[in-house]
Amino acid sequence: MGTATGTAKDRTDRPDFDAELQAIADYVMTSSIDSDLAWQTARYCFMDTLGCGLLALRYPECLKHLGPLVEGTTVPHGSRVPGTSFRLDPVKAAWDIGCCVRWLDFNDTWLAAEWGHPSDNLGAILAICDHESQQRVARGDKPLTMQTVLEAMIKAHEIQGVLALQNSFNRVGLDHVLLVKVASTAVATWLLGGSREQVLSALSHAWVDGQALRTYRHAPNAGSRKSWAAGDATSRAVRLAGIAMSGEMGIPGALTAKGWGFYDVTFNKPLQREQDYDSYVMENILFKLSFPAEFHAQTACEAAMTLHPSVKNRIDEIEKIVITTHESAVRIIAKEGKLANPADRDHCLQYMVAVPLLFGELNADHYEDGFHAAHPEIDELRAKMEVVENQAYSRDYLDPEKRSIANALQVFFKDGSSSEQIEVQYPIGHRQRRDEGLPVLEAKFADNLATRFPQQRVAELLNVCSDHARFVQTPVHEMMAWLTI
Repeated sequence: MGTATGTAKDRTDRPDFDAELQAIADYVMTSSIDSDLAWQTARYCFMDTLGCGLLALRYPECLKHLGPLVEGTTVPHGSRVPGTSFRLDPVKAAWDIGCCVRWLDFNDTWLAAEWGHPSDNLGAILAICDHESQQRVARGDKPLTMQTVLEAMIKAHEIQGVLALQNSFNRVGLDHVLLVKVASTAVATWLLGGSREQVLSALSHAWVDGQALRTYRHAPNAGSRKSWAAGDATSRAVRLAGIAMSGEMGIPGALTAKGWGFYDVTFNKPLQREQDYDSYVMENILFKLSFPAEFHAQTACEAAMTLHPSVKNRIDEIEKIVITTHESAVRIIAKEGKLANPADRDHCLQYMVAVPLLFGELNADHYEDGFHAAHPEIDELRAKMEVVENQAYSRDYLDPEKRSIANALQVFFKDGSSSEQIEVQYPIGHRQRRDEGLPVLEAKFADNLATRFPQQRVAELLNVCSDHARFVQTPVHEMMAWLTI
């Protein structure tokens, strides 16, 4: 037998909650958002995220996941799922909203040591705010307004994004939806009126939960779970918030417990964080405005669109295509060989370049099985591609002053000639191109609304969402009523 160390008191006294849990809880509970840029960007983020969810309703594989777990269930003051007639309990509503938002890989993105999509958290935020707003009105109280939705979005974006800046969960095989669960849990408990102790309790359970592996994001196991994993995470967050609100005790050493905590068991080191939580992430969020494609490929797709007119009539003459990119793209989306399904294709750099080179466009339909089967020339073009890393691109990707997502594309022909090399440092959805990108975002939102609602409703929603002062004063339950069918 080994020799015991320390006293019984040393081993059994419960510690204070871990410092990082306290930092998150204090940010959510006490911080005020003073940045006009963050508030304005959050409204645009709501528009874009909502539109992505509505567009996903065109796809049966998404629709099959939606609705009550028990058919015919009636939920008083149930949370609405935009674009549908469902009124669900907030846990399932968060699942459905999150599933729709992420289905087409078209919502916002954050790239750092870890990747992710902070608007995934809208599932929890909308589900709770709609339910709570209806309940308040039923009691004769004032409803929640969309200002609260925006504040929760800013805070959820910040928690997920700041934790991603220096902590690479993917390098230890974990999926970024862990951070969705953590961020959604914090804001969900706060939205429910939780105390600091209840927020801490809920957060501790979020970290202790079994962590999702990234298996379903990578060949040969890539599949559609990546389209609903964030919905699952944000739904779990609502459930954990409810558990904490019932008075359930927390787990103070969820991160740091020796031998049993997240650091020792899963992450192998402490979390790193060099900046305070504020509104940095929302201010710098990346929007996918032109292509429903994994974000590391966005600039490569732009380059392919630029080259399309000059190569479309010379496809048979192509000898090779060189894609120059950054380390993260090489590691996660550069794929050779057979692609098994849409989820595999929309995370393949070469596929996402081949389609706009050939057809001058890239949309969600281009990943479907039928389209792929009908166009063998896509895989023929992929076979001619070389992917190389530019170390300067990799450095600029991580540089906090730049955060570029650079790609360059050049086509070489059999006669020895070549196209010019098209380099794109920043995609149109980057903060560096925000003035150029916002009109595109607004047009994308209008198009997505039109896939689900009649023209008059679209016009009404556009009027509300384009007027910031009116938008933030709109009761949540009224906004959600406009978004149901």
